[in-house]
Amino acid sequence: LRGLLTRTNVPRDVVDYIVYGTVIQEVKTSNVAREAALGAGFSDKTPAHTVTMACISSNQAMTTGVGMIAAGQCDVVVAGGVELMSDVPIRHSRKMRKTMLTLNRAKTLGQKLSLISKIRPDYFAPELPAVAEFSTSETMGHSADRLAAAFGISRREQDEYALRSHTLAKKAQDEGLLQDVVPFKVPGKDTVTKDNGIRPSSMEQMGKLKPAFVKPYGTVTAANSSFLTDGASAILIMSEEKALAMGYKPKAYLRDFVYVSQDPKDQLLLGPTYATPKVLEKAGLSLSDIDVFEFHEAFAGQILANLKAMDSDWFAQNYMGRKSKVGAPPLDKFNTWGGSLSLGHPFGATGCRLVITAAHRLKKEGGQYGLVAACAAGGQGHAMIVELYPQ
Repeated sequence: LRGLLTRTNVPRDVVDYIVYGTVIQEVKTSNVAREAALGAGFSDKTPAHTVTMACISSNQAMTTGVGMIAAGQCDVVVAGGVELMSDVPIRHSRKMRKTMLTLNRAKTLGQKLSLISKIRPDYFAPELPAVAEFSTSETMGHSADRLAAAFGISRREQDEYALRSHTLAKKAQDEGLLQDVVPFKVPGKDTVTKDNGIRPSSMEQMGKLKPAFVKPYGTVTAANSSFLTDGASAILIMSEEKALAMGYKPKAYLRDFVYVSQDPKDQLLLGPTYATPKVLEKAGLSLSDIDVFEFHEAFAGQILANLKAMDSDWFAQNYMGRKSKVGAPPLDKFNTWGGSLSLGHPFGATGCRLVITAAHRLKKEGGQYGLVAACAAGGQGHAMIVELYPQ
């Protein structure tokens, strides 16, 4: 948020509303949007609220802001997302929580001692967080492994795609294209000045890794999965009239967007396949009109499965109720500055990164339309059309 203020020089009191996305909530800062806004020096008169929609939480924050502006409620909205994966809340067991709450209400020493005497060693076993579906109890990695198997995607194909992501991200970083990273001083450590998860390897090294989820025959490994990382993002959204009146030249229009949801067990990660044709129809565009594609890379297998599903008439007819396929995005337009596999995936922050990267790529490459898409836990998905502002 401070980085956004520095980069844009927007006056703090001009911002009408702040919306932030997050996934793993800290109890003490459940409305992290408000706490972060106050910490960043925004006016205490500026309302703020927090949304959660798994990996598309900051997408939801952005589109919530768009809706508020379209409804005439606001002129200037700051949207973003944050995740602190290095310090996630870890809970006591349910037995221990119940005992501690009852203990807090105990009035006499005898009552307190009686409750304490009932505590058993297993009460101290913590409840560790897991990237798992509440409805199916299946981890997302298991879902990705099954999805890759269903679409016949080999381990080698997944490793090759992951290596592509890291290689392209390293190239973009070396060329200074990843220009929106704000230096951050980590307490007790050095200042982070660039994404530090970009690590081009080799097919040989990646091939040595064992399956991470479905053992021993799975194809999803640590190397072809997005890694969990800390991260935060922020984006400034205005009506065009307000931006021009304030002397700003917008980067891009957030033109159209859709949300979709489907079966959280067998189609957990196919959100982009379902959302892409819908958002294209909404915007009156075809796949060939899109100059830049930015898809969230949860797993290499997930990306490749979506590309296969999008290019399948059979899938479109049998699962989507469509007469024909939408088609697969060409790889020369697809995530050419790297993606979540190489840049990391701080759940709540990724959506804004996708959108701003699409805008920067459009400007750099001279394109007009970008398509952002992502899958999310719960079998949900999102797609958005980003249009370059006339230069």
